[in-house]
Amino acid sequence: MESFLKMQRGGECVLDLSPRSTVGGGVEDVYGEDRASEDQLVTPWTVSVASGYTMLRDPHHNKGLAFTEKERDAHYLRGLLPPAVLTQELQAKKLMNNIRQYEVPLHKYMAMMELEERNERLFYKLLIDNVEELLPIVYTPVVGEACQKYGSIFRRPQGLYISLKEKGKILELLRNWPERAIQVIVVTDGERILGLGDLGCQGMGIPVGKLALYTALGGVRPSACLPITIDVGTNNEQLLNDEFYIGLKQKRATGKEYYDFLHEFMTAVKQNYGEKVLVQFEDFANHNAFELLAKYGTTHLVFNDDIQGTASVVLAGLVASLKLLGGTLGDHTFLFLGAGEAGTGIAELIALEMSKQTKIPMEETRKKIWLVDSKGLIVKSRKESLQHFKQPWAHDHEPVNNLLDAVNAIKPTALIGTSGVGKQFTKEVVEAMAAFNKTPLIMALSNPTSQAECTAEEAYTWTEGRAIFSSGSPFDPVEYNGKCFVPGQANNAYIFPGLGFGLVISGAIRVHDDMLLAASEALAGQVTQEHYDKGMIYPPLSNIRTISAHIAANVAAKAYDLGLATRLPRPADLVKYAESCMYTPNYRNYR
Repeated sequence: MESFLKMQRGGECVLDLSPRSTVGGGVEDVYGEDRASEDQLVTPWTVSVASGYTMLRDPHHNKGLAFTEKERDAHYLRGLLPPAVLTQELQAKKLMNNIRQYEVPLHKYMAMMELEERNERLFYKLLIDNVEELLPIVYTPVVGEACQKYGSIFRRPQGLYISLKEKGKILELLRNWPERAIQVIVVTDGERILGLGDLGCQGMGIPVGKLALYTALGGVRPSACLPITIDVGTNNEQLLNDEFYIGLKQKRATGKEYYDFLHEFMTAVKQNYGEKVLVQFEDFANHNAFELLAKYGTTHLVFNDDIQGTASVVLAGLVASLKLLGGTLGDHTFLFLGAGEAGTGIAELIALEMSKQTKIPMEETRKKIWLVDSKGLIVKSRKESLQHFKQPWAHDHEPVNNLLDAVNAIKPTALIGTSGVGKQFTKEVVEAMAAFNKTPLIMALSNPTSQAECTAEEAYTWTEGRAIFSSGSPFDPVEYNGKCFVPGQANNAYIFPGLGFGLVISGAIRVHDDMLLAASEALAGQVTQEHYDKGMIYPPLSNIRTISAHIAANVAAKAYDLGLATRLPRPADLVKYAESCMYTPNYRNYR
């Protein structure tokens, strides 16, 4: 991946630490509330000491009925609450019972968002303790529907909206955000939300959801997270004609106007928050995503989850699957349906890992990886008409127009779907994979569930129970011929929270490909024999905080090895250090 981006930058490498566009400013890296033990008294500051009615409406300090008798006296809460005093555990139990009563997933999403706006620590308590149940609600697939209807369900802002109307004033806007010690920003322009297309300003649901996972799964403090939507218009006619649409009602800005606006944003972020703030690009269209990653990779701490996060989590699954498939990565052939951000990003990271294992140049390892786009197999005869990020994957082969013919011609070990179009792995395609593979590996990664290339049941049934299957969105276990198969979920939530947390705790100033490989290796290392026996190539999400701590430690170690870490001295035990820095949602006691 870095080799491709290096070409885009004219030979400039991440490790060169380019001074280009460097801006002064900084933010002190502190974990004040996390260094304190949970039983140490803290002062609930807002602008002044919060008390009474104000305190109950501040989600950072509100505990609802969990305020103790002493706290009710000290903070003028008497009479503002019923007399019962509940524990946080009992509050969580009651709320989970309430959420489970909703039959419509979107209603569950809205209930969770309302809880986050009312009681931040209880929200994260619920999410951490019930991660497998609630992750599909606050993240994919339900967040996709939430974005589609964001204008209708919008109640209060959960992030920062920066529109073209604020051109020239972005630094001023950033200073309107109440928190100063920001460590992670997730930003989208809403042009390619999951597999749903251009949702414009309503894409804010994605940064909000991602940052909730940075906290719940990765341990980054909520106050250190900032969701941002860049509103440059939308080309979605339905939204432009919707009287309730919350964004700019104009066609998208493109070209110089767009890139100048993004450059102002990136410059302002660095000036306001410093060198070590992580900016995660999310759901940008292909033509902008690669350009932004290449442009700012040597000047800012930037990460694109669609390109790099997806690549890392899929590589982890492939490395883990070798225990079931046998051989090394270099012994297998990979065929992708989809050659956009996700497909080419995954392919590049696989080729890099192969190159590192075999000491063979990436120009050669790429030849084990084939991509199919909307016009068929990517081959050399098409090279002149291909977008720049597809060109490295144009190999010598006669033209092939469809996926089934490509499968029969290439005979891949692994079929990986990143097309964003559902039902593309037809019965004929999957049966062809099963015909020449004892154990075909099928990864239907497109989100949300409705866009998956095939279902888990279809993969297991059409291969007579021989497939190793994983998907982007969750599927229930499948019983076939008396055996229970547990589908893997190649969920980016395995990678980006731990990766980001590793960058934060090490004070890293750049993201390097070796960090992505380190994250993949850490995730693959968490898969046990018990998981393999069930056909799983990913560990259960119920262990995600432990998994994230190991990923963070591996990423931080690589940052120190590469000379990109600034938090010194290097901790002796990075796993323990990561665990000690993780945010915990338990209530604090107030003076």
